[in-house]
Amino acid sequence: MSKVSIVGAYNTKFGSLVDVKDMISFKKKTDVASFYDLIIEAGRGAIADAGLTAEDIDGVWIGACAPSRFVNQAHVAPIGVMIDPALRLKPMTRTEAACASSSVAIYDAIYAVESGRFKNVLVVGVEKMNLLDTQAMTTALATCSYWPEEGGTGATFPGLFAELAKAYIERYQLSDTQWREQSAHVAASCYANAAHNPLAHVRNGPKTAAEILALPESGRGSNMMVAAPLRLHDCSLVTDGAAAVVLTSTANAMATRDKVVEIAGIGHSAEHLPLSLRANKWVLEAGKDAVAKAFREAGVTADDIDIAEVHDCFTINQLLTTEALGFSADGTAGQDYMAGRFGADDEKVCINLSGGLKAKGHPVGATGASMHALVYKQLMEQPIGLAPTRKIPKIGVTFNVGGSGVTNCVTVLRRVK
Repeated sequence: MSKVSIVGAYNTKFGSLVDVKDMISFKKKTDVASFYDLIIEAGRGAIADAGLTAEDIDGVWIGACAPSRFVNQAHVAPIGVMIDPALRLKPMTRTEAACASSSVAIYDAIYAVESGRFKNVLVVGVEKMNLLDTQAMTTALATCSYWPEEGGTGATFPGLFAELAKAYIERYQLSDTQWREQSAHVAASCYANAAHNPLAHVRNGPKTAAEILALPESGRGSNMMVAAPLRLHDCSLVTDGAAAVVLTSTANAMATRDKVVEIAGIGHSAEHLPLSLRANKWVLEAGKDAVAKAFREAGVTADDIDIAEVHDCFTINQLLTTEALGFSADGTAGQDYMAGRFGADDEKVCINLSGGLKAKGHPVGATGASMHALVYKQLMEQPIGLAPTRKIPKIGVTFNVGGSGVTNCVTVLRRVK
């Protein structure tokens, strides 16, 4: 099987890219950067970063979670033609896998290059979420759960991940104080990292656990309870944005590039969609399976990884993904974050130097492509924001999750030239 490499990447600014006209109802909103603008910007940026032209692209994949609800746009793939007229008549495909939509797009594009039918492919991940009010946005996201017994009965994703957090707390016998301290350290690490990322949604969040723990329980500026035990600062953001990568065969990249970052291994594992069918909610079992597949294909272990972008949609999931990757023993990731592990100065592995979903932002369909773009840039020694201070990273990993731990996508990237 031939290997595939990333040869170009681009990440738009992440944020609430709307202009709010009515500061009382928050309902009168206009675009600052539209769904279409974001696709065009990311696609053009990645092609340019690859040093190619649109004529060189053989196919386009677009990952988007729920655009038919967020922006009333289905049939998304042909929007790729708007990136450049030269893309007209090229094959284009849209993928959906909740928050892992664009990782799955990347995997489908990898298979296309491996088949030999395509030489250069463009993958864009995108989501425009902030045009909807909170209730409509929450309902749109809830369609990514098992509707008959979750979204359709009023369950939200904070509520679903709260179930994982409660199971984790019970399994490892954490007191309320221990949980709050551990989750606050996770959130603070992401805010501190995002302060250095010019593309991040939030660059001025509380940068220490002490600041988060000192926030009031209610009112303006509070760390209110959202779905016990998850509080406001345990939750990722409602974000607009896009990211894109260009893929080609490693053989082609090696022949034409001075620096090459290869996709060394992938793991794609699906879990039961209904949370009720999972017995061990304190662990990402399908996530661990995806990690094993990706590490086996790449021929690496956790000890070989220098940098990681993990899916911290909620602080509990940063703990679970950190443990699933083998960076912490089960039940101990929170202690490791409290001990100051995983920052830019970590001797072993740095996690979410971008600020993660918690602070960089989480435009759900764009998140997987953004993770790949960010790790690629780190391995190319062109970091967006913080870079590891103890070593130049050579091997990185992305861990993107769709739904409540349902679609698990793990990618190992390796600098090979």
